[in-house]
Amino acid sequence: MATEVATETVRKEWNEFKSFAFKGNAFDLAVGVIVGAAFSRIVDGIVNLLIMPIIGALTGGLNFDEYFLPLSGNVTSTVLGEAQKQGAVLAYGAFITVVINFLLVAFVLFQLVKISNRMKKNEPAPPPAAPTKSEELLAEIRDALKAKSST
Repeated sequence: MATEVATETVRKEWNEFKSFAFKGNAFDLAVGVIVGAAFSRIVDGIVNLLIMPIIGALTGGLNFDEYFLPLSGNVTSTVLGEAQKQGAVLAYGAFITVVINFLLVAFVLFQLVKISNRMKKNEPAPPPAAPTKSEELLAEIRDALKAKSST
């Protein structure tokens, strides 16, 4: 008897879990997150491997990451990593790089959304749904009433 109750409880819990995980928004959200993570790598690749090297070549290899302002008199290094070990620094160059990367990622995503929207416009609209049996019967009744009232 106790095992039957335990088995029924486990079965009920499993069914509730299945309903939550596979039939609702949780599964769709999980798929969206996974696809989004993969898509993020593609966009990062476009920015970091294709666009940023071109910008670097155009600016003579300019790298903002090493630009900083020492906030402590103990900082004597000209390399950011070492300067941070010596004391407080304001690493404004890294922030500039992050802003540039954000703008490039936003621009690439904007272009991809535009392409996606253009592709969606080319798809034909689905045909309207056929009337249900109930709608057909109601239309017949309406037509019969109209015909009866006009005679």
